Amino acid sequence: MSEQTYTVAGMTCEHCVRSVTEEIGGLDGVTGVVVDLPAGTVTVSGSRDIDVADVRGAVEEAGYELTA
Repeated sequence: MSEQTYTVAGMTCEHCVRSVTEEIGGLDGVTGVVVDLPAGTVTVSGSRDIDVADVRGAVEEAGYELTA
């Protein structure tokens, strides 16, 4: 089990939260996604280590930018 927290730029509303959650949640091995809108972070839990490039791609697909 792994868990990583990332900073996401551009999220401003609940629609943003849903989009990011849906895209990251669709990645292979992801078991949980928690978006903290006020902090601008997303915590990704997985049954294995999730590649940061995959998370970045999912965030970009949702229309936002992974900054850290």
